[in-house]
This record gives sequence, structure tokens and C-alpha cells, in this order.
Amino acid sequence: MQRCDIFCTVIDNFGDIGVCWRLARQLQQQYQMQVRLFVDELQALQMLCPQAALLPYQQLEQIDVYHWQPAAEQQQTTDPTPCSADFSPEAIADLVIEAFACELPARYIDAMATVATRGKQPHWLNLEYLATEDWADDCHGLTSMHPANGLRKQFYFPGFSPRTGGLLCEANLLNERDTWQADPQQRATLLQRLGVEWDTSTNQRDPLLISLFAYQNPAVAALLQTLSMSTNPVLCLVPEGKILPQVATALGCAPLRRGDCLQQGNLTVQVLPFLEQRDYDQLLWSCDLNLVRGEDSFVRAQWAGRPLIWQIYPQADDAHLDKLEAFLQRYSQTLPPALATQVLTCWRAWNQPDSAHPDWAALLAALADWQHDARRWAETLLKQGDLAANMLQFLQNHSD
Repeated sequence: MQRCDIFCTVIDNFGDIGVCWRLARQLQQQYQMQVRLFVDELQALQMLCPQAALLPYQQLEQIDVYHWQPAAEQQQTTDPTPCSADFSPEAIADLVIEAFACELPARYIDAMATVATRGKQPHWLNLEYLATEDWADDCHGLTSMHPANGLRKQFYFPGFSPRTGGLLCEANLLNERDTWQADPQQRATLLQRLGVEWDTSTNQRDPLLISLFAYQNPAVAALLQTLSMSTNPVLCLVPEGKILPQVATALGCAPLRRGDCLQQGNLTVQVLPFLEQRDYDQLLWSCDLNLVRGEDSFVRAQWAGRPLIWQIYPQADDAHLDKLEAFLQRYSQTLPPALATQVLTCWRAWNQPDSAHPDWAALLAALADWQHDARRWAETLLKQGDLAANMLQFLQNHSD
């Protein structure tokens, strides 16, 4: 398998393009595949990869990136202009990934059908959202037939069970993490590059380092209040994002911007720029506790082998809470009972601010114990294989 086309529409925030960009890079770098990435919002990719430009076509890290406008494709109009990529049968990839049910262009599907009449259909996968519930075991790998041309599409679920597709993880990621975490100078260099200053003249001890990347969340006020009353210094690093207005309200300050640094009690809060993926991975490796949101940062926080709290993307009718609980049942099984109770309470309160009153101070006091379990959890996940390798093996097993 030599060529892969990935189609992505950015629904909200950065999780969709974050996953697709990581997968595209891994397939190109680790498996030497020729990858084309089609994305409808280049601004979102630009946040994760600052080298990206707002162009119809560009090559980034040996990946061909096209601006894809689904509305123009569907309407067959020239204003806006449909994607400029070659969609002839000869250009169709061996592996076609429709990320998160984004729907391929009709002319691309027609070209796939033409290829199929010549003897072999391209592998067509619908890459689904991260699954935590047991039903995904039975849905992973199911086939759907296109009603007009009979093309086969299979559903591929990232997940935590051996019967799902696993999680994105580059071949040497955990070794790089371990090397980083064994060298304190790496963390110091990263923080300096991000503009983080820690006044060692008044703070003789290294701070407890926390990253906070979240959607809007009223629970942040209670967390920051607890941190401000900590007996140890705390440095909370907040990448630019939707949580900033509520952080400002909790601190009683003017609207926050990149580079702002405020102190309240024993807590120092500093606003970071929105980080590209490599820098964000290293920030997760550097922190003692990571509060993350969505799916891409959630998975990367688990590979960091550090304590984490996940804010799941909210859905209508609280459907996301079943997904949250399913993960918590898996995750808490590896924790000592007392720690598991604390983790469950804090995670639930972070996602349902009116449901409980967590003891943040007790959880922070247990971070050292939680640290060991977090590393073991990452090692357990790795035994299931990584998503890209599992995907290619899946395709080999299902080849005609």
C-alpha cells in the first residue's frame, strides 16, 4: 500500500484536524506512504502547524495538503472553487480515509467506482470518533455498501479495547517522552521558549506544574481557588482557548491575553500561545497534572504518563456522559481504591459542575501515587498496538 488520501472537515475546535494531521504525518514518516490531506478549514491546521498557509495547495512535511470545500463540491459550482486536486481514477489512493463521517466528494466516489471496475477497489475507511463503550467492539470493522455503486466502506473505531483500532502513537513516542522526563533541563528550556518565567528569588522550590486546556467550564473557579491556597507554589499554564474568560472571572482580573501572568496566593497563572502539536506534547510531558479537552489532547495526555483530568466534548441530552463513565470504569480499575474514588469524583465534577463538590486538595496531595499508575496505564495501552499499525494490519487482513 503506497498512497493514502485523508478527507477532513473541521466540525468544531481542533480535534478533527488534530487527529488527521497526526495520522497523515505518521503514515508518511513511519510507513513512507504518499499522503494527500484534504481539509476544509486551513486556519485550524495553521494553528497546529504554523508553517501552513491559506493556499489551495501546499506541501507540508512531504504531505500534499489541499483546501477542500465540500459545499462547492456538492453544488458543482466554481464560486467557491472546488478542490484543485486530481480526482481521476489514476490518482485515487490505495487507502481512502473519510474522517469522522465527513462524506467524500461525489466525483471522488465515482472515480473509486471506476477503479473498482478495473479489478480492485481502494480500501475505504470511515475513521470514527474515539470510542470508550463496549458497543464499539462489535461495530469496529463493520462494512457498509454504497447504494449506487456497491463500493464497500468499513468503519474503523479508535478505542481502548483490543477489539477496536487502538490509539494514535508514533513508533518512538514513549522513548522520547522518557528521555525528556529524565532531563529537567528539557522542561526548563521549553518553558523559557514559551516565555514562562519563574521567579526563583522569591520561590525557592520548584512549583507544581499544571496545564489547563479546556472548554468553558464553571468548575474552574473552585479549582483555581484550591490552587491559590496550596501550601506549595503552583504554576498553572493556560494555552489560549475558550476557558480564558472564566479564568479571568475566577481571578477577578481583566480579560486575559497571551503572555499575561497573574498571581493569587500561592498560585501563578500564565497564558501561553496556542501550541503546535510537538510543543503541546512536550508541555504534557513536563507537567505534574494535565487538564485536557476533546479527543486529541486526551489521548496525548495519556501517552504523557502523567495524571490527567479530561473534559469531554459536551453533546445534546448529555450523551457524552455515558462515554465518560465508560472510560472511567476502565481507567479506575488500575487505581488503588481510595485514589480511584478521588479521581472519579473530580472527573465527574469537572464535567458536571453541579453534580459534586470534589476535594481538589486531596487529589493534588495524591499526585505522586497517581503518577506511577498513569505510567502503567500508558504502557498497558501500548500493548494493544498503535492505531496506524493496527489499521494497516486490518487492511491486510481484509484484502481481496
